Amino acid sequence: MPTEQIQTRDSATDEPRPVTRYLGDCARLWPDAVACVIDDGSSEITYRELDERSNALAHGIAALGCGPGDTVAIMLENSIEFAVAWWAATRSGMYVTPINWHLTSGETQYVLENSRAKVVITSPSTSADAAAALAATNVIEIQVGAAAVGNDDLIDFATFLGEHPVHPIERELAGGPMFYSSGTTGRPKGVKPKLSGQHPSEFTSVSNLIMATFGIGPGDRYLSPAPLYHSAPSSWSFGAHTVGATSVIMTKFDAATALGLLDSQGITVSQWVPTMFQRMLRLPDDVRSAYRGVTHQKAFHAAAPCPASVKRAMIEWWGPIICEFYAATEGGATFIDSASWLEHPGSVGRHWSGGTIHILDLIDRSPVPPGGEGLIYFEAFAANRFEYHDDPQKTASVYHGDNLVTAGDIGRIDEEGYLYLTDRLSNMIISGGVNIYPAEIEQHLAGHPDVIDVAVFGVPNDEFGEEVKAVVQVAPADLDRPDLIDHLNRFCREGLAGFKCPRSFDLVAELPRDENGKLYKRRLRDEYWRNRESKLV
Repeated sequence: MPTEQIQTRDSATDEPRPVTRYLGDCARLWPDAVACVIDDGSSEITYRELDERSNALAHGIAALGCGPGDTVAIMLENSIEFAVAWWAATRSGMYVTPINWHLTSGETQYVLENSRAKVVITSPSTSADAAAALAATNVIEIQVGAAAVGNDDLIDFATFLGEHPVHPIERELAGGPMFYSSGTTGRPKGVKPKLSGQHPSEFTSVSNLIMATFGIGPGDRYLSPAPLYHSAPSSWSFGAHTVGATSVIMTKFDAATALGLLDSQGITVSQWVPTMFQRMLRLPDDVRSAYRGVTHQKAFHAAAPCPASVKRAMIEWWGPIICEFYAATEGGATFIDSASWLEHPGSVGRHWSGGTIHILDLIDRSPVPPGGEGLIYFEAFAANRFEYHDDPQKTASVYHGDNLVTAGDIGRIDEEGYLYLTDRLSNMIISGGVNIYPAEIEQHLAGHPDVIDVAVFGVPNDEFGEEVKAVVQVAPADLDRPDLIDHLNRFCREGLAGFKCPRSFDLVAELPRDENGKLYKRRLRDEYWRNRESKLV
């Protein structure tokens, strides 16, 4: 089926270049180009091979009784097989649900059951972690490497592919991802976009839209250092396969290895979270100085707030290639480059396509004037009009009117249209009737030289309802320093209004963050509310 070509611009030359929408088209145009590289090139796959293997798996899962609208779960480490499984489902009109293999057995079982997955793709290690969950469900398991470890009770991935044809299934339809929220603010929910019913070459996915918006196309080499079970790494890595680019995917993030790959793999585009920046900035001088960045044109970051000091340091080191985007699986996005950020420090930018960002009052959802804080709403992506799976009440809660959607974040817009995030609505502290947003306090404390990481949230206070608590990650040698809390107290009072300053500090050796940099703040907060009947004050 012919593909309509969208025209975009090469970020380096400003020349127009085509953007396809579909793996099959890229395999036809660039069959021998490398689609995916794992780590340093020890494992890679061409577009022809990825097309053929995903076709074979598409035939296979159809033979198992899966059809359009069904769900295929992926519970794999970063690997070539992850890409094959992703494309098999999304070219078959199915939902693909990546599962974080760090979840407990109960959490894994919940996602498998809630998503109504019919098939799950695992590896020996991830299958072992989820054995109890899999035993409690009727999900069909296909395991990468099952034959190699002599497990005759499972469908072996490679053998299964060899049993099916490599041409496309009879009726290809555009599927899509159903990611589950990280669970940092409650029970995970599946973010379920509406499927188009179109052929993949006729449908512009959000992944493809990202590639077109940021000018990524044939010849680009994209570095993904994060786990593919998160939305941004998978959306970008497999979005690259809709435009003829190469995805270079790390199996596990290591600061020195990632820095080396930028040069050795000729990376043109990369994507990070702020904790990765911090770890690279702490590398020894001789390791940092080895970086040349000759091919490196754009380094994007997202997923978590970036301390201003860290961002300035990265711009000074890598030059004005640092770009930030703010987006959520639910919809909406902003963008800001280095030059604009230096003029508007702390901003996450303006609407990435020139659309409107809406700031609405927390109570009555009336428009808030520039400079005022409120709930952030975007027009929903046309390609991603979504619902929360099996939760119409929660779905209704994030929409306003016919087409405005929020991820639950609070922010403000300045007179020039630049957005500044304040916090997530669910993290707001109400102390004595005053609303306090932890993000500003966390940003300030992150600038203290002894602070490695920090989480701020509300804890019970009999007089005020809640008070501000800061849990601060410090070096092991600082855990018993008798003067450190006094220093942190003074540091806060020098830069924050008194009512925002933490009433107490706890020092810890590590905060619970996942591999993509998201903080499990709920785990911390729950400890302080354990003996309360209600967490509402």
